[in-house]
Amino acid sequence: MDNHPLDQRKLFLLALGRLVVGLALIAGLLVLCAGTTDYWQAWLYTGVLLVLLSTSFNWLMRSDPQRLERRMRTREREKRQQRVIGVSTLFLILLYVLPGLDRRFHWSQMPLALVLLGAGLVILGYLFYMRVIQANQFASRVVEVMQEQKVITSGPYALVRHPMYLAMVIFFLGTALALGSYWALIPATLMIPVLAVRLLEEEKILRRDLPGYAEYTQKVRWHLIPGVW
Repeated sequence: MDNHPLDQRKLFLLALGRLVVGLALIAGLLVLCAGTTDYWQAWLYTGVLLVLLSTSFNWLMRSDPQRLERRMRTREREKRQQRVIGVSTLFLILLYVLPGLDRRFHWSQMPLALVLLGAGLVILGYLFYMRVIQANQFASRVVEVMQEQKVITSGPYALVRHPMYLAMVIFFLGTALALGSYWALIPATLMIPVLAVRLLEEEKILRRDLPGYAEYTQKVRWHLIPGVW
């Protein structure tokens, strides 16, 4: 797909449609599970997402539609990656189901400070995610090695080998807090080993198919979290 000109109108409509539908699904799921619209944490969270997603959509559409197109891909070729995506999707659904149920049945009470901290982590995680995309023009939603792809060693890639997954960890943990649910921390935390499996499988492909990646792993030791792993 990289070798063909993009139909920018089609890309615009597809990306905008996913943005609108995604936000509507998240808000709808939270309110449905909560059984009430009186759930200010959910509205704060979706408002933050609306600003972040709209800003990134506008930036990518104007500055680099091809990079946006790569972020729209969802079809994994590797069977093991497909299974990992299936498990992560389950945890992602629970991440949005549990807070609503928590609100409905009053399973836990989270202080305002933690909710605001969570909103800050959501913003931080997403901004870090956008910094990764800015640094790596080859960043794709699926595991693949494209023609003329090269190893990126600057920016966040100078710290860890998989900074996009680190951004996702921050975002998911922030989501649980921002939605005011201690119970949501369970699927958010379980996302970490799932992402670890995904990145290890990805590294096998990159070592095999991307020239220079093996040498890069000798220079940057940490997979996901600097100083830890």
